[in-house]
Amino acid sequence: MTPELSRILYVEDDPDIQAIAMMVLETISGFTVQACSSGKEALEKAVAFQPDLILLDVMMPGMDGPETLKGLRNFPELQATPVVFMTAKVQPQEVQGYIALGAVGVIAKPFDPMTLAQELRDIWARRE
Repeated sequence: MTPELSRILYVEDDPDIQAIAMMVLETISGFTVQACSSGKEALEKAVAFQPDLILLDVMMPGMDGPETLKGLRNFPELQATPVVFMTAKVQPQEVQGYIALGAVGVIAKPFDPMTLAQELRDIWARRE
C-alpha cells in the first residue's frame, strides 16, 4: 500500500500565491509544507526536508522550474521524489514538455484553492 501524502516542498516566487497555497495545504488540509521562494532556496532546503512530493512553479526569476528540477535531481535522496509543476503555460505541448522532464502532473494557474489539495492527492495516488 502506498504511503499517504504528507510532506510537500512548495517552490513559488509570488508571495500572494504562496500565501494562498500555504493556507490551503497546511492550515486547511493538514499537510506539512516547506515553502521556498526560489529554486536556489529549494536546493538548499529540499534534502533536509525530505518531501514526499515537490510542487514547483515553472516561471521564476533566476532558476526557473525546469532548472530547479534538474538541480533537485542531482541529489540521490530526491531522484525518485514526484514533482508537480504549477504554471499558467498549460497548452498540450507545454504539458507534454513538463512530463518529459519528469513531472508526474501539472496544475494550471490560476489554481482553485478549494480543489488544490485534492488535485495533489489525486496526482499522488496515480503517480506510478
